[in-house]
Amino acid sequence: MLALVGHADMNAIKQALRGIGTAVRSRPWFFVAVALGVFALDIVVPPLVLTLARKPVTAFTINPWLPSLPDYLASGPGSLGERFTKAWGLALFWFSADNSFGLEWGFAVTTADLARFTFMSLLVAAYFALWMQRRAALPVAPWGRRAGGSGGVLGAVGGIFGLSTGGCTVMGCGAPVLPVIGLAFAGLSSTTIKWLSELSTIGTSAVFIGLVSAVGWLGYRTGRR
Repeated sequence: MLALVGHADMNAIKQALRGIGTAVRSRPWFFVAVALGVFALDIVVPPLVLTLARKPVTAFTINPWLPSLPDYLASGPGSLGERFTKAWGLALFWFSADNSFGLEWGFAVTTADLARFTFMSLLVAAYFALWMQRRAALPVAPWGRRAGGSGGVLGAVGGIFGLSTGGCTVMGCGAPVLPVIGLAFAGLSSTTIKWLSELSTIGTSAVFIGLVSAVGWLGYRTGRR
């Protein structure tokens, strides 16, 4: 019985992957354009929001230690796991704005952030490629158009929600992870910052789970065809 269930699960996964591959191959340039667009927004929107709400960007810095990263991973101090853990949380580049007292705000992108941005971009692009593939295959009927339209709206809302509430690494706000919209308001209490940080983590996880489920389901339905 367990073998049958496992076999069915493997078939479902294969069908989902086949459906995703079909949708991406059918619209490769659309997939690439959406993925690059979402990835760019993930990086550009936070400093843009902070520029409008707090103060314009005054500096963009790439971590000068990055050229030494390969040597550190290969033969640096500590175990290999410890070195990879530190590299995972390493700030690769950051935007910042100065004031007369020092740092007004800062937005840094770590290795983990970059991986999350990439994964989110691919998920959103796969979702819309699958949605378009599914919609094109539906019969030309009012219920089909409504179903396709509802899926597109949900996908768009999911993408926007992910961009606006995703946890962002910030500097000078008193918390390691905080939605940029929270950093846009000066003078937040430590309790509010902690609450926003926790909400950011929950929101990001919910978006990932929702998009993975939607992509898997649409991929399965497309693969069955």
